[in-house]
Amino acid sequence: MASIPVDIIEEGTGPDTIVMVHGWPDTHHLWDPQVAAFKAHYRCVRFTLPGFDITRPIDRAYSLDEVIDTLRAVIDQVSPGRPVILLVHDWGCFFGYQYLMRHPDRVKRLVGVDIGDAGSHHNLKEMGAKGKLGAVAYQLTLATAWKLRGSVGDAIARRTAKLFRAPAPQARIGAQMGYPYAVQWFKEAGGFGRPRAFVPPCPMLFFYGQRKPFMFHSRAWAEKLAAQPGNRVVGLPTGHWVMVGRPAEFNAAVLDWLASRAAAPAATAAGPLPEAAAPRS
Repeated sequence: MASIPVDIIEEGTGPDTIVMVHGWPDTHHLWDPQVAAFKAHYRCVRFTLPGFDITRPIDRAYSLDEVIDTLRAVIDQVSPGRPVILLVHDWGCFFGYQYLMRHPDRVKRLVGVDIGDAGSHHNLKEMGAKGKLGAVAYQLTLATAWKLRGSVGDAIARRTAKLFRAPAPQARIGAQMGYPYAVQWFKEAGGFGRPRAFVPPCPMLFFYGQRKPFMFHSRAWAEKLAAQPGNRVVGLPTGHWVMVGRPAEFNAAVLDWLASRAAAPAATAAGPLPEAAAPRS
């Protein structure tokens, strides 16, 4: 499977490399405040996910394997001989978690933002009927926008982003960014099939926003994660974009955790986490 070419942006210096992966409807610009805070101590690497740069129109959806292989190519290029720190949000979590399950030796620490065991039995039960209906509604809306594309699809995508108070400028948002939802719901590019159950093989710091209509993780998953050596779970009074809602607290918590000796390699020593199911971000 050939990787998809992307523009890699590097800033900062340090012995460790942080690779940052965004989600919908963002680009590499999402991480600007994090790069500013981290670059004095870490080498920061960003790129815009394939298909998320609307200045480069696409005529098809990208498969799970293609996106994972693109992430593999980026990490192999920027840090060929040393595992990286992976910082992921939204669809970046889904793609990053799947990459990690395939290449556990290439990531030394993981920072996941607002996506945990999304779609699991426990998560769906806690969401309730109203939450599940809301999630399906916006996801099918974005999948449909992908199908339509053009000015109509773009308008739908931008209106949805505005409804959710997404921080990305409207001018950078387009329907083509919604192809992961089309892969999920309409089986574009072969669908996601059966993604591997996510059990972090390295220490993990998990953030979640406390002010949302529903969560993308279950309490059982977060409690199990937090109980394992080297891991940490942090809830902040924000919406889905935790790093934007409370950047100072977010950045300080990341730097503190990365500097902590408590983040031992045996993150899963206490046993497996509740299984994370198919993506629902």
